[in-house]
Amino acid sequence: MAPRFHAFLPARACLAVSGEDAKTFLQGLVSSDASKVDPAHARYGAFLTAQGRFLHEFLMLEIAGAVHLVAEAARLDDLQRRLKIYKLRAKVALAPAPSLAAVAFWGEGAAAAFGLPDDAGAAVETGGGAACVDPRLPALGVCALMPAESAAAFAQTHGFAAATAADYDRHRLALGVPDGSRDLPVDDALLLENGFDELGGVDWKKGCYVGQEVTARMKYRALVRKRLLPVRIDGPAPAAGTPIMLGDKAAGEMRSSAGDLGLALLRLEAVDKAASDGVPLVAGDAKLVPHKPGWANF
Repeated sequence: MAPRFHAFLPARACLAVSGEDAKTFLQGLVSSDASKVDPAHARYGAFLTAQGRFLHEFLMLEIAGAVHLVAEAARLDDLQRRLKIYKLRAKVALAPAPSLAAVAFWGEGAAAAFGLPDDAGAAVETGGGAACVDPRLPALGVCALMPAESAAAFAQTHGFAAATAADYDRHRLALGVPDGSRDLPVDDALLLENGFDELGGVDWKKGCYVGQEVTARMKYRALVRKRLLPVRIDGPAPAAGTPIMLGDKAAGEMRSSAGDLGLALLRLEAVDKAASDGVPLVAGDAKLVPHKPGWANF
């Protein structure tokens, strides 16, 4: 069997949304269908400004009747604060769940080890928490919310070698999947430029949510001109935010990276021209070679 790995993700933490109105409350706020979250199904979604700009993204899993949002640890207080603004009279409680650690399991048979099919979002409650095949992309593996000791014991019992968050980061970058505000500038990024449609982060059949009008307009008027793409980096990895040039013209902006792998928000016209003319994209002292991930549809 090919090796499989697990890594604790300290940059991710959990906000529990409980109470009888929890799913109804989230349904009016987030970009995916919160009503479809249950013990057997997880979802991926985002919380936006009224202008359709990115604020937060998260996985949603149900544990013991509450919806748990796996979001950026450093910005969890901000997520809780912003959600509270919309609470009004809803019978909802919002509280961090520090006893649950976010853990990634990936490699051959990762889903089967949890008794799950290789279906995006397939979930199960286990080990005092829950685990799901990543609802963005099954190739990412399994995301688990479990007490740290339970996760470590499960990994040892089922043959998952210990890896680091940096190892998982390279796995993510190779697949071209964004990671929160590292790749999505807050109050600026647009979902459809960053793959949320194909990655299951937008439900087009649900009702209204904050920022829905702008997101829908971009899709139905075909207004997407830039995309977040994985890039191979030849040279020193550019810092996030570094301008990317095609000759003397702006082509995009660098996002997160690890070694020779990275993500960049690029103008599709510039990507096509670079390929047809055989001219490299340049960011600082590095040359970038973008490619379209297999899951992307544009």
